[in-house]
Amino acid sequence: MPNVIGVRFKEAGKIYYFDPGNIQDLKVDDYVIVQTARGYEAGQVAIAPHPVPDQEVVGQLKQVVRCASAIDLLAKQRYSLREQQAVEACRAKVAEYNLPMKVVGAEYSFDGNSLVFFFTADKRVDFRDLVRDLARTFRTRIELRQIGVRDEAKLIGGIGPCGRALCCSTYLADFKPVSIKMAKQQDLPLSPMEISGLCGRLLCCLGYEDDYYREAKRQFPKMGDTVDTPDGPGRVCGVNVIKQTLQVFLESEATVEIPWRVPGDEEEEVAAPEDRPAPAPRPAPRPPRRPAPPVQSREPEEAEEPMEPATPAPAPTEQPAEGQPRSNRRSRRRRSRRRPSSGNPQNTTGA
Repeated sequence: MPNVIGVRFKEAGKIYYFDPGNIQDLKVDDYVIVQTARGYEAGQVAIAPHPVPDQEVVGQLKQVVRCASAIDLLAKQRYSLREQQAVEACRAKVAEYNLPMKVVGAEYSFDGNSLVFFFTADKRVDFRDLVRDLARTFRTRIELRQIGVRDEAKLIGGIGPCGRALCCSTYLADFKPVSIKMAKQQDLPLSPMEISGLCGRLLCCLGYEDDYYREAKRQFPKMGDTVDTPDGPGRVCGVNVIKQTLQVFLESEATVEIPWRVPGDEEEEVAAPEDRPAPAPRPAPRPPRRPAPPVQSREPEEAEEPMEPATPAPAPTEQPAEGQPRSNRRSRRRRSRRRPSSGNPQNTTGA
């Protein structure tokens, strides 16, 4: 396996492999002079010397010429300060020739032997006359390179919708393909104003969490599936991966949100208890309280039932003596009824 080092020529730029040769004491952030297709360039070591498989090496490795000296770094800094002036002069020439192109930036080699202008255009541009005029002006080798809108944003920089510096201008070395399917997978609004970056293309950060959403949604029911809820069965009409909840449309035409436990979470917690935080100590149990005396509820006294008027007991009837005939008793009753009262005597005989 060949021994290589990774060299980067721009901040957040691509990393190219070079053969360190006899220079073995290179470390990360060291500056070296290497030979490229444009000539000699000064780059910064991003990956320390290490062996790589032959499949990762594309083409023939070029060797590191030497370590960059202080004079090389001063020359690189001096020419870097002239790049903005070169851009303004080139824009004036473009306006003079009336060419449909937009000059974005310029880049000098570390020794000033070559100057590259970056521009954007909607179609092919014939700039041969412009190149000859620029060569006479700057007295160096001139190259015009057309780039896309993403490379333009990477070269210029700016602030993204999140309020931070653009990812492409800070740490992204390569542009990975981003599709509208990623936005649908994450349930994002498909408005171009909300999912597009400064370059007018889809946000690069859509691809950061795409793998997680694709894997997590496999654990959730699909849209339209029937699930059971405390309020009855319903159809799934929404999935929230972050909150791990489902939106269910019930038969009563109401929509409820229910939690959804992803299968496998309990097994992971049991399999790796050391990852979980230690449970907080439980407080000492309190002594049991004395039971309160039972409260005697005063029940309402039963209302006294009204007493019915006592009926007079029937007068005792004289029982006939034994041996006395019943007819005699009847005659005696008749005589007692006919007998007048003692307070109003009547004379039964004539005077």
